[in-house]
Amino acid sequence: MTDTKPPFSPLPQKGPATDVERREDGSILIRSRHDPADVPPNLAAIFRERSEAHPDRSFLLQREPGHGPWTGVTWAEARAAADSIAQWLIDHDFGADDPVMVISGNSLEHGLLMLGCYTAGVPIAPVSAAYSLMSQDHEKLLHCFRKIGAKAVFAKEGSMHSAALARLRDAAPDLIVITCDGEPGGAVDFSELCRPEPTDKVDERVVAIGPDTVGKYLFTSGSTGMPKCVPQTHGMMTTVIAGQEGLAEESRDKREPAVGLEWMPWSHISAGNIFFNGLLWAGGTMYLDEGKPIPGMFETTIKNLYEVSPTVFGSAPVAFSMLADAMEKDERLRASFFKRVISLGYGGATLSDDLYDRLQALAIAETGKRIPITTMYGATETQGITMVHWVVDRVGLIGLPMPGITLKLVPNGAKMEVRVKGSSVTPGYKDDPEKNAEAFDEEGFYCLGDAAGFLDEDDPDRGLVFDGRVTEDFKLSTGTWVSVGTLRPQIVAACSPLIHDCVVAGQDREHIGLLVWPSPVAAQKYVAENGPTGLANLAEDIASKLASFNASAGGTSRKVGSMMLLTEPPSLDAGEITDKGYINQGAVLAKRAEAVEALYSKESNPLFLEVP
Repeated sequence: MTDTKPPFSPLPQKGPATDVERREDGSILIRSRHDPADVPPNLAAIFRERSEAHPDRSFLLQREPGHGPWTGVTWAEARAAADSIAQWLIDHDFGADDPVMVISGNSLEHGLLMLGCYTAGVPIAPVSAAYSLMSQDHEKLLHCFRKIGAKAVFAKEGSMHSAALARLRDAAPDLIVITCDGEPGGAVDFSELCRPEPTDKVDERVVAIGPDTVGKYLFTSGSTGMPKCVPQTHGMMTTVIAGQEGLAEESRDKREPAVGLEWMPWSHISAGNIFFNGLLWAGGTMYLDEGKPIPGMFETTIKNLYEVSPTVFGSAPVAFSMLADAMEKDERLRASFFKRVISLGYGGATLSDDLYDRLQALAIAETGKRIPITTMYGATETQGITMVHWVVDRVGLIGLPMPGITLKLVPNGAKMEVRVKGSSVTPGYKDDPEKNAEAFDEEGFYCLGDAAGFLDEDDPDRGLVFDGRVTEDFKLSTGTWVSVGTLRPQIVAACSPLIHDCVVAGQDREHIGLLVWPSPVAAQKYVAENGPTGLANLAEDIASKLASFNASAGGTSRKVGSMMLLTEPPSLDAGEITDKGYINQGAVLAKRAEAVEALYSKESNPLFLEVP
């Protein structure tokens, strides 16, 4: 049958080429046949090379307050600031064991401080701003602080983080506090760090940075307790760069300089390592986006996209959904967005088929071609593991191992568990031998707890498909397995745009039950239109969508029998939601045990409904 769809725009990446080794015990080893590229030994060396190659190119920009004009630094200006910051750190006796913690979000100053730490061989530790601004007890923040023994902490707006800074000072009276607004009293102004004249000691520090030197500490989301501290060595981070460059069809100097618009926080692996470090290698320009994919803030992202046309745009599916909504109504926005974009990249969850089709329709309307939509799969402990680096006409793939990575699939019940080994994998959690013993198998492979399988067993080059979390799956009382990791996003997509997220219950029960958080926009709309019965009406419409889902679901492992709307938002302090905004299935089920019981007891509740 002839494909009548428009062609894809070019994706300048090498195609899939894998070696597959099948063992007698049922495990499978998968490696890329593409070789990693040669890259400098540390991020400071990469940054310095680019600053010397194109000193006058814009590097890092942010808006003045009140959505003012873009201001920022060129590569040469960033280099001068980073060298001065490195000298300040050296003058104040900061070394490899004296981390700098950052508790505020992305900013020009945060970026320069990160580069200064890279240059001085001093670990930087960005933590989620939610631990400071949204938490009531600051226990996760204090845990992170104590775990690394930070010598200094940076918060751009000290006044906004005053309560958190007070807790940190109580814990460590000698702590150096660095801010940009003079608050709290006794804080060092960030401008002081940019004043020292660099000496030869800065160059000596850069030369001394090896692949095992810790460049930063990142923390896991804390979905199973307190966040775990993951050292990020320069070798781990440059290995990802080498793998990505090994997949490129053209050398870096022949490619158009990268332009990015970034809202995702640098306290996470994707934005802080993959995107930021990737921009260092590309020698491009990054615009900092103060918008977020939530009502009332995504409008800022849209305003920025009128002026910034990215070459690659990566974000979470929720952001793509809101972007598609906006572009379907605004041809000017559509034209600016697709002006020079090469590909789109999603992560954190799978795009729905409906959203994929909408994005492609927008690309075709603007360019006459479909746009490559890719993804990278990984974790804080591993960096990027697999990547979709070729054009595919579907979503749901996690790609194939990046050059230099060995992926192992191990039989675990009815699934194949994912394990990984390579130079991008952390040597272990900081000061946590018990967790390290659990995290690595007898061959030194890191165990992610996820499952995956080949799209086509007879043709491995078609890629791997994510198959959920091994630990989240459960059996109904009938003995039927429920795959939560694949079912949950399908339900969210089927009930779009009425629900924001849900939790799947049903272990040892007769049917699947859902605890559902409604979309804030939908909830407001239904209450405004229907008054006190608005949420009950919304629950009925969601149940109707679930009934339609059930009609084509297949067996009992996918059919929903009951649902209940939740009106209390997930709690960060209780671990129900990670700082990345992802729902922690286990924590919600444990904290809301009464709600789970209500799903199966047919209690009189207007927000509870049985689903036919």
